[in-house]
Amino acid sequence: MSYNITEVTVVPQTGQRHTATLIFMHGSGWNGVLSKNDLESVFGQELTFPHIRVVYPTSPERPYTPSNGLLQRVWFDRQAVDINAAEDVSTIKPMAEELNKLIDKEVSLGIDIKRIVVGGFSMGSSMALQMGYCFRSDVGGIVALSSFLNERSNVYKA
Repeated sequence: MSYNITEVTVVPQTGQRHTATLIFMHGSGWNGVLSKNDLESVFGQELTFPHIRVVYPTSPERPYTPSNGLLQRVWFDRQAVDINAAEDVSTIKPMAEELNKLIDKEVSLGIDIKRIVVGGFSMGSSMALQMGYCFRSDVGGIVALSSFLNERSNVYKA
């Protein structure tokens, strides 16, 4: 089964020139639009910048083991929501490849890779850490809000 990102919400820069990008990933069961709305609620306005475009991708639905295999919008599967559980790299790597497409699109628009930040909330943060340390260490930064990594995560090895 293929798990592709099919929905992306973009908030363009408010100025004329787009020189940086924030790719912000949602938590388990959420989506890009809800994540955007949550940030708006926290800041009291849409998260906008004169030169930074904000991209809110939505993960595909997949069977999620902690929910007894029910379909959920999650970036990867895990055996349990437990720091001691093993990491399911077999589901992380394909999602990283999908997120790399978003990063590559920004680079093709002329954005220097060092001016692209990946981030997220909860599971989106875990995916951002995976991206920044294991799959795209050339990005300019990582934002991780309210998250954890498995004790033996590949991030620590990187």
